[in-house]
Amino acid sequence: MNTSILSARGLTKQYGPTVALAGVDLDILPGESVAIMGASGSGKSTLMHALAGIVTPDTGSIAFSTPTGVVRVDQLDERHRSQLRRESFGFVFQQGLLIPELTAVENVAIALMLGGTPRIAAESSAAAWLAALGLAGMETRRIGELSGGQAQRVAIARAQVTGAPIVFADEPTGALDSRTSADVMGALLHATTGQGRTLVLVTHDETVAARCSRIIRLADGRIIGQPGGVGAPTPAQQFASGQAPVPQQAQQPYPLQQPYPPQQPPYQQQPAGQPFPQQRYPQPAAQPYPPQTYPGQATGVVPNGARP
Repeated sequence: MNTSILSARGLTKQYGPTVALAGVDLDILPGESVAIMGASGSGKSTLMHALAGIVTPDTGSIAFSTPTGVVRVDQLDERHRSQLRRESFGFVFQQGLLIPELTAVENVAIALMLGGTPRIAAESSAAAWLAALGLAGMETRRIGELSGGQAQRVAIARAQVTGAPIVFADEPTGALDSRTSADVMGALLHATTGQGRTLVLVTHDETVAARCSRIIRLADGRIIGQPGGVGAPTPAQQFASGQAPVPQQAQQPYPLQQPYPPQQPPYQQQPAGQPFPQQRYPQPAAQPYPPQTYPGQATGVVPNGARP
């Protein structure tokens, strides 16, 4: 029985004469951390982007398991893939891709506001995640006022504030020094797998990859090394049976500042054949000020310096 949260079969992707993926099969289990490694041009970023619904494979299937059914990511149109990425997947990138004009708390809250959560409720959840990641008191700082490690923690908070069951991280420590990289990786693991969520990570750094429960190696668009897999023992299970050393993340736990905020209500899916479902979040009983609109701000995000 396949218990994967994400399952790919026969993925191929070609850009002109360049073969990026050449028939990739991969299963990712709930709660595990998977590092994808390979030389430049090996197809690792393309694989992650396909799994995350950013690009569509030329052939093959990608199945995302939810509590209420399976979503075929490869069959969704662009609108529903965007909705899937917004509501069920979190993302952390090498440079964070944060909005410099917004404060830290606004950068995190925007992930909820795009899904329809009112600003006050969104910023409250965002502030709780920032505090849990050691950024209490920095909510009103702009991104340029934060260190590289602090900015990446803001990105981690943004990836987790919606309660996304899977987080995709593309070289999340690539622009950091070794000490800051270790701290950020610890925060990322504890905010994802430490909360029972799944982490899929692309990295060139063997030290970073070693902290994950499984490493996938690619070359020329094919998987050439994949220890473990569905049904295989995790490093923690191997250690318990005396077969493996303690994983690095177990040796160096990241000290949490506060308990992590509770997850959002679980993702709900409509019956098969219906459009991809819209996720809903609890609405506050009342808002202290009427909704504001600004030129060019259809999403309701307040521009830099503007306050209702």
